[in-house]
Amino acid sequence: MSINLSKEQKLELAEKFGANAKDTGSAEVQIAMLTKKISELTEHMKSNKKDFATKRGLLMMVGKRKRLLSFLKDRNLEGYRSLIKELGIRG
Repeated sequence: MSINLSKEQKLELAEKFGANAKDTGSAEVQIAMLTKKISELTEHMKSNKKDFATKRGLLMMVGKRKRLLSFLKDRNLEGYRSLIKELGIRG
């Protein structure tokens, strides 16, 4: 089980959410990457309930994504709304 995204996955997310394929630093791309990692770790945690180290990492990723979403919401409300709709987060 790998929590790191492959080069191809990162490139695909950067193309979809960033300004270009090399744009991995923008908030939108970072949020998309964290969302992908979070969903993978959530699946891992369902079958490994006592993996507390992973749980801690998962909670830290959720916190980082929350901070990035807050930043994006302040800077670009319309982009924030389209991103959460596309990623299917925030119910």
